[in-house]
Amino acid sequence: MGQEESHTEEIELEQIQDLCMIFMKECPSGSLHLHEFKRIFGIPSSSAEESLYIETIFRSFDTNQDNALDFLEYVAALHLILRGNLEDRLKWSFKMYDKDGNGKLDRQEVKRIIRILYKIKFQTSDVGMTPSEICDRIFELVDQNDDGQITLSEFMEGAQKDEWVMNLLKLDVNATGWVIQNCGKLP
Repeated sequence: MGQEESHTEEIELEQIQDLCMIFMKECPSGSLHLHEFKRIFGIPSSSAEESLYIETIFRSFDTNQDNALDFLEYVAALHLILRGNLEDRLKWSFKMYDKDGNGKLDRQEVKRIIRILYKIKFQTSDVGMTPSEICDRIFELVDQNDDGQITLSEFMEGAQKDEWVMNLLKLDVNATGWVIQNCGKLP
């Protein structure tokens, strides 16, 4: 049993070393800046919506708000994106929606993200709803006490009850391809 645990730790250490090598190759300064983050995720400078979305994601991972991701913030971000459990991913999504950081989502905050997602993801799919209609439906399904705000608990419960809501509320980032290309395996 002890050997099994040390083997697991060894693998994790090896993966962290691989991530560190990739990080230093991509970010020789020791910090990952927004323009590098956009490049990693293949965001063209001409796409205002995708750029705003990636900036929002970047800011959510920049925990010390120094406009750069250090190695620990980078590893935490990759872990959440690639291996985070549903609860952690939903909490992160809530944080992304909650622009003013007050712990509650109002219609304006939800519409802001829905508009961005609408332009990025839903343009080519047949959603059949406007961003305002999507927002209204989310509030109907998730705002349990009808106070016009969604708390974290309402967000978590609502997302887990309804697959349509889950797909909208659980924000995703396509980092898997980049990690596999640069790492050869998932961290």
